[in-house]
Order: sequence, then structure tokens, then C-alpha cells
Amino acid sequence: MNSTEVKFEPAQPARVAALVDYQSGSIVSREILKGTAGKVTLFAVDEGEGLSEHTSPFNALVQIVEGEAEITVSGQPHRVPAGELILMPAQQPHALKALKRFKMVLTMIRS
Repeated sequence: MNSTEVKFEPAQPARVAALVDYQSGSIVSREILKGTAGKVTLFAVDEGEGLSEHTSPFNALVQIVEGEAEITVSGQPHRVPAGELILMPAQQPHALKALKRFKMVLTMIRS
């Protein structure tokens, strides 16, 4: 997984999907905001790619901005298309898979 910080102008609109690009056979991430309360990361996930089941000590909110993902939380799969979001609760196992290549915003809240 590649990770680099994306720069964009504060107090100026930015097209979310344009801030991260797909890479064939990969997952690309771009951290756009980080603070003591949490962070916001953009992901571009190529079709067929995903993140295996894992847990996090913090709540994570996923918003799909392009494409479609299968997001499994505590063994329950959910089809999440562009324009929808899902909360992955802290300490619950979750996994993500690209049904179609997708882009998402992941907001991690540390509390």
C-alpha cells in the first residue's frame, strides 16, 4: 500500500475523487488530515483488491465516493456503493473488498 500526504488549499473546495489515483493491482492511500482526535485518509482500491479482516481500537467511518465496496463488519457483509457510508465500530473485526474499483474517505476517531 502506498502512502503520501496530499496537499490542497485550506478553505478551498477540492474534488475528493481527484485527490487520489488508482494504481493497477494496488491500494493507494493519501492522508489529508491528522490531529490528536483522529485522521482522515483517502483510498483508491483497484478491482479485486481489499484489506483482510482486522480490528481497530477506534471507530472508523467509511464514505464511498466512487465505485462499490463490500465491507464486512463482524462477519456481516454489506454492499456499499458511491454516496453511502458505513461505521466500522471499534474492536469489531472488519474487512474491505473492491467489487468494482472504488475510492473512499476513511475518518478515524480516537475516543
